[in-house]
Amino acid sequence: MPNIGTEAETNLITLDKMKKVREVDFTQRFTHNSLNKLLEVLGVTRKIPMMEGTTMYVYSITGTLQDGNVGEGEIIPLSQFEVQKTPIGEITLQKWRKAVSAEAIKKSGYQEAVNNTDEKLLRLVQNGIRSNLFNFLNNPLTGETTVSGLGLQAALAAAWGQLQVKFEDDTAEAVYFLNPLDVSEYLGTANITVQTAFGMNYIENFLGLGTVIMHSRITKGTFIATAKENFIMYYLTMNGDIAQAFSLTADQLGYIGIKSGYQDEQRAQIESLVMSGIQFLVEYAEGVIKGTITPATSGGVAASAAPTAASAPPAKSTAKTTAEK
Repeated sequence: MPNIGTEAETNLITLDKMKKVREVDFTQRFTHNSLNKLLEVLGVTRKIPMMEGTTMYVYSITGTLQDGNVGEGEIIPLSQFEVQKTPIGEITLQKWRKAVSAEAIKKSGYQEAVNNTDEKLLRLVQNGIRSNLFNFLNNPLTGETTVSGLGLQAALAAAWGQLQVKFEDDTAEAVYFLNPLDVSEYLGTANITVQTAFGMNYIENFLGLGTVIMHSRITKGTFIATAKENFIMYYLTMNGDIAQAFSLTADQLGYIGIKSGYQDEQRAQIESLVMSGIQFLVEYAEGVIKGTITPATSGGVAASAAPTAASAPPAKSTAKTTAEK
């Protein structure tokens, strides 16, 4: 008979390898199937890695341009501008941990107790990132513009016109954030396709005015609008040193890191660790439009004509979002 050794066979699929496969699957789905779709919907092209504890600021620049009609030999008047610096907060490393007891595994099985709860953990992490986005948008921004309109279409058209003025040097593709209840009346009467990105429903080319993202965090009867190119995503990288220190599996750019299914023998439990640090901001604060939808009455008709930009737009000031250590 052939001599059969006692060592493990080559290419044996071990428990550690299976855990690694699950971790890679989690990070890939978080990034490629979810976060990247949100970045596409928001039009985010600038994704900037940051250092932990970096303070982020919005800079609003206001001023007056003096008359340029200056005679020969006359003194050219100074145009005065002022920079206002408003701190938004620090970008911080966020950490989450989950533990499942031996008793829970015995009762429900490993798949239900460990793997399925990992899925739920990542969905809640996504929810926290969405909350940070809406908290930022809902808070007052220096220089933001307010509009209103009779009915949804007129209100969005007013915001669309403002965006064409604010971003007159660019091709502004509008994105609106609305409460689902303000959009629901159109869903049953129009040929509209609702899609999903990062746990949020959205509609492309809504009423011919741009992309609409629907979420309950927006107060009914109000909306927020800006140009897609106005968004920036800052993030802390979860690969490199931090991944090595905590044995994290991270996606290629390091948006999120996870370590799943490691043992705490002292407590007889299986734990999972997730780390991430993602913050969405806008570069141009004055390019954010806060709108109010005035309910249409029986005697009023909401505007349906295509919106047009003002013929004589005001001088544009700039407001940049940057970060400092």
